[in-house]
Amino acid sequence: MQTAGGATLSEDTQPGTEAGSGPDETTTPEKMPRRRVGLTIAALLIAVFAVGLDQWTKHLAEANLEPSDPVRILGGLVYLDLTWNSGAAFSLGTDYTWIFTIIASAVVVFLIVLSTRIVYPAWAIAIGLVLGGAAGNLFDRYFREPGFAHGHVVDFISVFKPDAQAFPIFNIADSALCCGVVLIVLLELTGHGFSPESRKASPSKGDKQKETA
Repeated sequence: MQTAGGATLSEDTQPGTEAGSGPDETTTPEKMPRRRVGLTIAALLIAVFAVGLDQWTKHLAEANLEPSDPVRILGGLVYLDLTWNSGAAFSLGTDYTWIFTIIASAVVVFLIVLSTRIVYPAWAIAIGLVLGGAAGNLFDRYFREPGFAHGHVVDFISVFKPDAQAFPIFNIADSALCCGVVLIVLLELTGHGFSPESRKASPSKGDKQKETA
């Protein structure tokens, strides 16, 4: 399947390489910049959607939940339990808010730059999710109380038990970030690296069989 600009949506082939290593043979050097622009836009749109959903659900949580009164849903699988986190994801490092703000800002900038180099659709999804998750919580750091760059992140999802008795309370941004990281790990472990060069360096099962034949 191809986009209107002729760039393939498949990850399966790369000019001059074995199947599975990169963009297909119809993706000429002239079309690669167009392909990258499309995937960059896709990653950024995923990030924007994640940030929007995260901020919207946080607004709803603050408007409708009481910190001392968790709401039990899904038969107790999930509790809507409003809290504010001054630390990192899952309430880690609560005394170092400004440090996490600096780190998160650097991560967001890095991911935006990295998104301009994406050549595979799966990586657009992964980078978009990680970027959206990082940016969603960073927005809280900058613009929520108690002050600029010291804001506390809104968390409201507690699974299995309320008050983080079974697992730290989290939010939609944390979920997007974790899903993106898991996808990145799976892509790397299955030989679907970020760049065509990384895929060439990881021989396929067929290549290994040829070597042992």
